[in-house]
Amino acid sequence: MVDLSVCVEMVYDDEPFEARIERAAAAGADAVEFWGWREKDLDAIDDAAAEAGVPVVGCVAGGTLTDPAEADDAVETIRESIAMADERDIPTLIATTGPDQDGLDRETQHENIVDVLSRVAPDAEAADVTLVLEPLNTEVDHPGYFLTTAEEGFEIVDEVGSPNVRLLYDAYHQQVTEGNLIQTMTENVDRIGHVHVADVPGRHEPGSGELNYGNVFAALDDAGYDGYVGCEFSPTGDPDEAMADVLALR
Repeated sequence: MVDLSVCVEMVYDDEPFEARIERAAAAGADAVEFWGWREKDLDAIDDAAAEAGVPVVGCVAGGTLTDPAEADDAVETIRESIAMADERDIPTLIATTGPDQDGLDRETQHENIVDVLSRVAPDAEAADVTLVLEPLNTEVDHPGYFLTTAEEGFEIVDEVGSPNVRLLYDAYHQQVTEGNLIQTMTENVDRIGHVHVADVPGRHEPGSGELNYGNVFAALDDAGYDGYVGCEFSPTGDPDEAMADVLALR
């Protein structure tokens, strides 16, 4: 049975931030995650998570990985995030590539992503933190973003060649972009460090749209996936009811 994390930025966005953690735990979440950490009160988050009895398992590393002129800054930004995650026992950091750079070909940007991640991979390994590179869709949610396909994401992961650099497979984004979710995830389960879920269309809770998440969860189980599945969706109604529906699907 997959372990469910809740992205408290989306599912419980109507609550004060720390209160979202307690609400997610009360709804049955195994863990919580959020986006950027630099503007957050991390001590308050740690206290809320400890009181609720759930770990914080992920947040966003930061940095623009596609621009060679920003490579050194990106490395420093990610190293700062790794140090924070190490200090606070957060096992996963989400690495987004940033935009497709005008005037630079895809090969140059691809190589820069590999370079940045290769430079920070030893830091991640030493801290036992996993960096997960996330493809996003550009058709609906993130126009101008560089990395859209799981295929190119896996290529980058392979080129970096570190056990602590893997892919974040977001089923919502990949359904919009390319489909074939179950085969892609199960054939590459060893290269996936985190999964996100939401349904299509609308980015609402699993079970609200076209995807059969009961089959998706079962396939991940059968393939031996042992990471978290992060609920990163906007509920169609009451978020507790939405979480109850997701819990039932697994």
